[in-house]
Amino acid sequence: MQIHKILQSQGFGSRRDCRALVRSGLVEVDGQVIDDPFAEFDADGFEFTVDGEPWEYREKAYLMLYKPTAHECTRKPEYYPSIFSLLPEQLAERGVQPVGRLDQDTTGLLLLSDDGQFIHTWSSGKKKIPKRYRVELKHAHTPELIDALLTGVQLHDEPEPICAAAIEVIDELHLWFTITEGKYHQVKRMIAAAGNRVEGLHRQSVGGLELPEVLEPGDWAWMTEKHFTALASFSGGDD
Repeated sequence: MQIHKILQSQGFGSRRDCRALVRSGLVEVDGQVIDDPFAEFDADGFEFTVDGEPWEYREKAYLMLYKPTAHECTRKPEYYPSIFSLLPEQLAERGVQPVGRLDQDTTGLLLLSDDGQFIHTWSSGKKKIPKRYRVELKHAHTPELIDALLTGVQLHDEPEPICAAAIEVIDELHLWFTITEGKYHQVKRMIAAAGNRVEGLHRQSVGGLELPEVLEPGDWAWMTEKHFTALASFSGGDD
């Protein structure tokens, strides 16, 4: 593949922009400046640097982000910064999208990709993908509240009651709360319907993939085969 096409596919701008980038001497391969935008390279596993920044060719982008509070999962935020402000502009340029969304005040694991099939699969409710949250309650939980959440609460505009897949008590104000749907504001609405209120919400895992301990709020990382394997390591529903 020609080097300017490789750069374009990785989010470095239009083909014209990428040709200019090469001709300016800012692109290196194996420590050698490449000034011919039409130079051919094998894209598989291709590594290069742009203005001193190392990059690796990836046909599709798969990312994990530790979403911090006060960020919106949209390219056109209204009140808070966009999560895309936390990523290199090349990733936004190539069209990565969040796999589902987290509210501006919810923290934790958020997956992003430019692979439409991946996004559809992991945001679809049909697969019954577990999503585990750490919930901070306004009032101490009661056996009645936990029973209501496990047996099902009625949400507005939902035809049937919705129940938690699992609940684990941490202390009187904190729960591990697992859901397998992806309803709008689901955890907050369920707890409100059961007579309490969410004061803090953090997503710890999606499928079998835990938020990596090495990530701090605002950090991101590429997914590896280990992460894909972990993601799929759960008992799912219908494909």
